[in-house]
Amino acid sequence: MCSPSKTFSRKPSFKIQQPQSSFSHSIRTFPDPDCPKNLPPTRSMGTVVSALQRPTIFVSMDSVHAQFVRETISSNKVVIFSKSYCPYCSMAKEQFRKLNVKATVVELDQREDGNEIQAVLGEMTGSRTVPRCFIDGKFVGGGTDVKRLYEQGILQKYFQ
Repeated sequence: MCSPSKTFSRKPSFKIQQPQSSFSHSIRTFPDPDCPKNLPPTRSMGTVVSALQRPTIFVSMDSVHAQFVRETISSNKVVIFSKSYCPYCSMAKEQFRKLNVKATVVELDQREDGNEIQAVLGEMTGSRTVPRCFIDGKFVGGGTDVKRLYEQGILQKYFQ
């Protein structure tokens, strides 16, 4: 018997749709020799699930959270948006400690509005990952970026 969902042991309770994203290239289809040419090929469940797109979160850059981020960045020489348990955040903070530079650290996991602030940072910098490090109002990168700047002697030049 020919079935587009031949790889399932039972019929799925959801409808498999082709994602409307750039991830569509990761869906692998397998031709089913028993199927006539007019039926869609069988899909592997693992690749369909991995191709699902995260919901788009609307971020208002006029919100109080965006205003807080902009004001914090503009009124401090060094700002690190961090999470207290993150090893990459610790790595970034350590580079500034080595230079005896006082950084303003905003621990997102210790704030009620941490997720909203992180969404604003994602919109501003292109990524929601932490740390998000700023010097003189300019985004300079995350933990490994700041460590690389320190090792290359570039980070020190910001504070001479």
